[in-house]
Amino acid sequence: MPSSSRFSLASARRAADEDRIAQWVGAFLASRGSDNEVLAAGLAEREHWWWGPVRVPVDAIARLAGPEEDALLPIDADHWEHDVESMEESLESGWEPPPLLAEWQGGKLLLQDGNHRYEAQVREGATGVWVIVFSDDLAAREDFVVWLGDRLTPPRA
Repeated sequence: MPSSSRFSLASARRAADEDRIAQWVGAFLASRGSDNEVLAAGLAEREHWWWGPVRVPVDAIARLAGPEEDALLPIDADHWEHDVESMEESLESGWEPPPLLAEWQGGKLLLQDGNHRYEAQVREGATGVWVIVFSDDLAAREDFVVWLGDRLTPPRA
């Protein structure tokens, strides 16, 4: 898991407040633990619009990776379980995971990074998760704002 101090919800919020969320996401994706340099490079190739971090209901997110046969990015079941269980233990010890990264596309939030973190939080009973959202389609911003509407969930106390 990436360093909790450098890549935390708090650091993501600071980056968003300072209009540096794209840089934060790129550094996080390329960091040890995330190991998603390919996605970081792809996002750096062109401009996107960004939203968040925002807290959304878990059922509003489409997970793309996992051990399921129909997963867009299949992951070995044993490897998946090991990673998710490790994250569950960390959550139980007070770890607050970095925000997930989802793409707003076609009226859906597609989970591009954080599939293991998402699953661990769901298994721990989370009803909402923190997400940074991006889209290639600048015109979709209004659609996302409308969609988000009442789906925002308040932060945990």
